[in-house]
Amino acid sequence: MRSRLVLHTVDSHTEGMPTRVVTGGVGTIPGATMAERRGYFMAHLDHLRTLLMYEPRGHSAMSGAILQPPTRADADWGVLFIEVSGCLPMCGHGTIGVATVLVETGMVPVTEPRTVIRLDTPAGLVVAEVEVADGAALSVTLRNVPSFMDRQDAVVDVPEYGPLLLDLAYGGNFYAILPLDRVGLPFDRREGPRILAAGLAVMDAVNEQLRPVHPESPDISGCHHVQFTAPGSDARHSRHAMAIHPGWFDRSPCGTGTSARVAQLHARGELGIDEVLVNESFIGTRFTARILEETTLAGRPAVIPSIAGRAWVTATAQFFLDPDDPFPAGFLL
Repeated sequence: MRSRLVLHTVDSHTEGMPTRVVTGGVGTIPGATMAERRGYFMAHLDHLRTLLMYEPRGHSAMSGAILQPPTRADADWGVLFIEVSGCLPMCGHGTIGVATVLVETGMVPVTEPRTVIRLDTPAGLVVAEVEVADGAALSVTLRNVPSFMDRQDAVVDVPEYGPLLLDLAYGGNFYAILPLDRVGLPFDRREGPRILAAGLAVMDAVNEQLRPVHPESPDISGCHHVQFTAPGSDARHSRHAMAIHPGWFDRSPCGTGTSARVAQLHARGELGIDEVLVNESFIGTRFTARILEETTLAGRPAVIPSIAGRAWVTATAQFFLDPDDPFPAGFLL
């Protein structure tokens, strides 16, 4: 057996969405902060992302995380989030997967009934509280980064769909949020290709006409997620189809998308502090969310969301790259 590199991973899924956690083989990425490491990785090491996320080792909806030493003294681990669409500032389902893997592999000191893990992410510090029994992670509750409504009742002109009214909100990534029936489609998985096409069209229009930029971190910009809410969704129980660039659905209820949703509902006066939102994915899995407190970010109103869900460890693996492999960076079909 020949290999140019060996990457050690532990795979999990969070309410249906995979997280391939890279526990060894990458080394420490240069950068004084996780945001700087994200920038360096995208510029110089992105072939590692595509190797693990793209086919033949991954698939069109693959997601993962690379463990790093933290760059800040108040964190236990640093995390860089990778997926087919790119290198994310933050990933909620991925954080739940990472926390579960850290507990169940013994990579953090484990205490029962709760283990607290502080994670250094490119979007900021995220705290994961893991419910533990007999060494197993039963659930994970995240204290996420400040989340906010970026634009309310914005109008974008989308080819084939016309002017659409939507909200832009941030929960670790930027999200366009609108009812699915505004694009004339039913909430039905059999309509998946048409829903994805509508989502990509909305993304393109938002990025051309209203491209969002984080007020404190300009490296976080653009909209690569569209949250189409189902008929009957409200501030207590919301269902959605989450369309993601370059063309796939989040299988989980989406942690940063749920954070953006609670920020949107709070800004609209529909969700108060400590009130519970159940956010349901396109496949019927659920996260439970609440607002812990109000805050401000660069002078604008924001909230601190809490997101709870569960992950399950599915595999451990070592990935190799044969020197003669015709797809050293993987491929997308």
